[in-house]
Amino acid sequence: MIKRILFPAVCSLVLASCSFAEVVEAPRYNVVIMMSDDHGREALGSYGNPVVQTPNLDRLAESGLRFTNAFCTSASCAASRSTILTGLHNHANGTFGHTHSYHHFSSYDTVRSLPAMLSEAGYRTGRVGKKHYAPESVYPFDFGVDQREFDRDDVAASESCREFIAEEGPFFLYWCSFNPHRDERTVNTHPHRPNTFGNPDNAFAGDTEQTFSEDEVIVPSFLSDTPEVRAELAQYYQSIARLDRGIGRLIDVLKEEGKYDSTLIIYMADNGAAFPGSKTTLYDAGMRLPFIVKMPESASGGEVVDELVSWVDITPTLLDFAGATPADAEFQGESFLPLLERSADYEGRSEIFASHTFHEITNYYPMRVIRTKKYKFIWNVAYQIPYPFASDLWDSASWQAVRRDNSEYFGARKVADYLQRPQFELYDVENDPDEVVNLASHPEYSEMVKAYSAQLKEFQKETKDPWVLKWEYD
Repeated sequence: MIKRILFPAVCSLVLASCSFAEVVEAPRYNVVIMMSDDHGREALGSYGNPVVQTPNLDRLAESGLRFTNAFCTSASCAASRSTILTGLHNHANGTFGHTHSYHHFSSYDTVRSLPAMLSEAGYRTGRVGKKHYAPESVYPFDFGVDQREFDRDDVAASESCREFIAEEGPFFLYWCSFNPHRDERTVNTHPHRPNTFGNPDNAFAGDTEQTFSEDEVIVPSFLSDTPEVRAELAQYYQSIARLDRGIGRLIDVLKEEGKYDSTLIIYMADNGAAFPGSKTTLYDAGMRLPFIVKMPESASGGEVVDELVSWVDITPTLLDFAGATPADAEFQGESFLPLLERSADYEGRSEIFASHTFHEITNYYPMRVIRTKKYKFIWNVAYQIPYPFASDLWDSASWQAVRRDNSEYFGARKVADYLQRPQFELYDVENDPDEVVNLASHPEYSEMVKAYSAQLKEFQKETKDPWVLKWEYD
């Protein structure tokens, strides 16, 4: 079990046997978050996919903890990241949707973020890659490199962190790839014109692209097994392989600079894969995500953890780990550090909550969710309107094939049910992992619907959710 060694604790233990001048502050551990963009858990080797190539992430899982019940709170990039970096749901921190361009959502000026609080505690703070947060005054970093300088070259992005990592003093590094997000290009020479997912026409210097056959990809149950889906999955896998090579280089840099053993390393995604049925939804494909943690100086590894954790818990957990939680800090998540330390005293969560409101400014569809290990309850606040599409998902070859063929199903779900949703959805996710049998309309579950509705209202009141009014004013 890893134990934190912090200066106040050292003092309390040794003051009785030595003078204050003899007390030496113990080293503080570093923290690295490695964040991918739109990477679903169905596309990692360590999560059971034998085709996609993620050897570096798989080795990280073998040396650390692999979580099977880790959830984002909003399956949209900026909103999800705002929760990760503040410990507040997006409806509470102000980032209701995207921050860039005319979408223009941003956190309230009064919000205190993880980099700000770690900086106050003496940490050097650095970031590389995708930002997708606003305003910068709320999310200050001492060091920053925009990954657009590297295009989708994650190996080069990792190498750019070397000088920051090598410096003296504890550090927090927020490493964010654009992979495997869709981009604005398609493979025009392919009959189905799949999105390229950022794959370059020619490999980046010092790197080698890895391609995948459309015949070998594994089609998850939330997608239909069509030529268009397979073509896009092959591109998606290629982007993930490049992401993995970038992560491998970052781990190499940590080792070469003598910082690997003294660093807490987290791998996570902001939301699920950029396919309909996943990203922007709060079905499990969109919100149940990969989460791998390697504790510093840990001799054990390869453990699988099935406790519920949420992205709103990340900031309070890391501040707890660093001994840097401000006395007046208020979070809507809770620290699961005892779980990382494998403490037998950790009681765990009985449920997690999710809150999605916007993706793009034109994608208004608020949802509030309770997820336990057995059940998922969704309140579709604006259930009267059709479910809106993110522009890249609408344009995807995978979805346009559904429209062209007038398909009844997309994956395991009926297209009509995907587009027009009821006010309440209730799923037994243990027995119905595809979330297609809605129990909310079954009379025998009416009391459960009432109980979950009341629990959601209480959650909304506690987190100052403006949409709590919609229970009364529809």
